[in-house]
Amino acid sequence: MSKYSELRANAPKLTIKSDPREVIFKIISVMCDNVNYIKFKKNEQGDFKMDGHGYSLSNYQFKHEKFEIEWEADLQNWGGVIAMINSGTSVVESVISR
Repeated sequence: MSKYSELRANAPKLTIKSDPREVIFKIISVMCDNVNYIKFKKNEQGDFKMDGHGYSLSNYQFKHEKFEIEWEADLQNWGGVIAMINSGTSVVESVISR
């Protein structure tokens, strides 16, 4: 069984620091279990901005717009952010925050 399939069947319990300024998700792609990262970092206005670490976010085929995911992050609703990320062709494996 692929890592992607394992994560789809058994989603990991993830913990994110309270009121983080930066959150980085490690994601596993359906294509050959490729590993990528999606970073959320607060800007000067205190809003989270999403970055694909050099990859276009359209590659992940989220079923949500980028601004919708960023707004969910602004609300600190990380469960919703994870669900939105998992709606595409990748699944969240782990997270780090600071």
